[in-house]
Amino acid sequence: MSEPIVRMERDDDVVVLTLNDPERRNAMTEAMGRALGAEVASLVADASVRCVVLTGAGRAFSAGGDLGMIEGRAAAGRADPGGPAREENRRAMEAFYRLFLAIRDVPCPTVAAINGAAIGAGLCVGLACDLRLAATTARLGLNFTRLGIHPGMGATWTLPRIVGSARAAKLIYTGRVIDGSEAARIGLVDEATEPGQTLERTLDLAREIAASAPLAVRAAKQALARSTSASLDDQLGFEAARQAESYETDDLAEGMVAAREKRTPRFLGR
Repeated sequence: MSEPIVRMERDDDVVVLTLNDPERRNAMTEAMGRALGAEVASLVADASVRCVVLTGAGRAFSAGGDLGMIEGRAAAGRADPGGPAREENRRAMEAFYRLFLAIRDVPCPTVAAINGAAIGAGLCVGLACDLRLAATTARLGLNFTRLGIHPGMGATWTLPRIVGSARAAKLIYTGRVIDGSEAARIGLVDEATEPGQTLERTLDLAREIAASAPLAVRAAKQALARSTSASLDDQLGFEAARQAESYETDDLAEGMVAAREKRTPRFLGR
């Protein structure tokens, strides 16, 4: 029986999703996107998961979109400029983006373990996660303009929010590829790790997140997501409402007792 193209493994409260097409450096195909979307759907429904790690099998995180797919779309477009093929390509690409960006639907924190190349759309999936760690030797870049194509997969939305508008513009306009150390310096990733240690360091962070109260963490993820478009007054109201919910939980009671007893709390998510 062949290996699944997206592999899911669970370690207690932490789930690891692995893009699993190493021979093609985890090139992003519709089949991979559908498989990832199916796994995400199962995680959305599972309140016991406290953190999700996304990584790639083999030497790459993901080398980007499948070149055969891109070539096919380009051939159709050139054969009928401005005709029905343009609308079909637009529709198909938006649907393709949403398959992979389903990772944003996971209600608990997500962390990308960028073990190797994360190029173009492959990096965009990493940017869709809440946090990112990368090997110092990993290669990261949005090379769309170097191929002659407009950026996609949410690149122009996520990147400025992570590194700022000027740095995002430089990376997108030039299509520059940088290593993991440079990515950490500019805030594209949260930590650069030694090669071969990226997944383990990411799992350490995931377990640290999983040790926090899961209901509070999930609500905090919602708060952070909405904060970029909310006023302070609106955000204060959201925080107050979520804290009022927290007061009703067993987790808060456990956290308060553990603080008094100077021990690690054991949160049950209720």
